[in-house]
Amino acid sequence: MIDARGYSCPTPVLMVQKAVKQDAPAALDVLVDDHCAVENVTRFAANSGYAVSVTESNGEFHLVLAKK
Repeated sequence: MIDARGYSCPTPVLMVQKAVKQDAPAALDVLVDDHCAVENVTRFAANSGYAVSVTESNGEFHLVLAKK
């Protein structure tokens, strides 16, 4: 789980990039609270071979990255 709430881009993307590079997880949960971060993390994940599902609750976003 990556909790990137409170961080502005590009920090959330860099956090996800580091986790993907180090561990190559089959699935990864990411929490963000910024629309820009949702878009950028989703773009990075798609380019890295992950499908992304997003849910929103009270202005926070839960992204689930799953290896394709």
